[in-house]
Amino acid sequence: MNEKFHDSLAGSSIGTPAYAPSATPTRLSQPSLNSYTPARVQLQRTGHSLTTSEILGLQLATAQARDAVHATLDVPALIRGLDQRKLANLILTSAAATRADYLRNPAFGRTLSGNSETALKNISAKDREPAGVYDLVFVIADGLSALAVDRHARQLLDAVLPLLDASWKIAPICVVEQARVAIADPIGEILAAKASVILIGERPGLSSPDSLGIYITWDPRAGRSDADRNCISNIRPEGLSYQEAAALLHFYLTESRRLQRSGTLLKPSSVAHHLPEKTI
Repeated sequence: MNEKFHDSLAGSSIGTPAYAPSATPTRLSQPSLNSYTPARVQLQRTGHSLTTSEILGLQLATAQARDAVHATLDVPALIRGLDQRKLANLILTSAAATRADYLRNPAFGRTLSGNSETALKNISAKDREPAGVYDLVFVIADGLSALAVDRHARQLLDAVLPLLDASWKIAPICVVEQARVAIADPIGEILAAKASVILIGERPGLSSPDSLGIYITWDPRAGRSDADRNCISNIRPEGLSYQEAAALLHFYLTESRRLQRSGTLLKPSSVAHHLPEKTI
């Protein structure tokens, strides 16, 4: 091919030369994964390392989680809130004398202190008559995030109590410091409650230092295991709303009383058939 023919072919509209760049398609903008989840995903990098802002953000989240674990429950404010709602209540403690004891010896957080056990027995002694047996006891415990309890426990009670009709005889609400989930077992057993519900601060995550959890146990007594409970978790404005959690709790309590059981014997797959569509 001579040079004149090659030049005329390159400048014509017959075709595009092999060396000509092709048109680049326009990319559609994709939303960031961070718009879907607060989890630490799609982190920014500079070279092989995270950016300074990402490192500082991780350090801040870690510090917030650590602070939540070591925080102290604001018991006076919690009691004032219960009194304002005219809800009978009782302050209890676990066998863990300090926060350090609680964190180092999990068994202490599952056991009532001697004084608290005596106080509960004095209450239950007044209800020895069959008509005086409690159907339900609510326990509010600091768990691993007192921050979660301070922020969400009262609002959750406001959402769930109106759903429980007059057939439920509710024991005084027990507020327990340095407590773990299983503390509700001896409390329910001493009060002879048919069911116990514990609202407790969950282990903080790096995006959720204030997540509240609920554990429901039918026929609470010492020796119950996690398999005997139903759990509702991640209750906070950024997670499960108070109304959704209250609807789930009402379902579990209703079904537990009807079937006389809880935990793995109460299949959570049936929840969807009993809740409003917006809460599923």
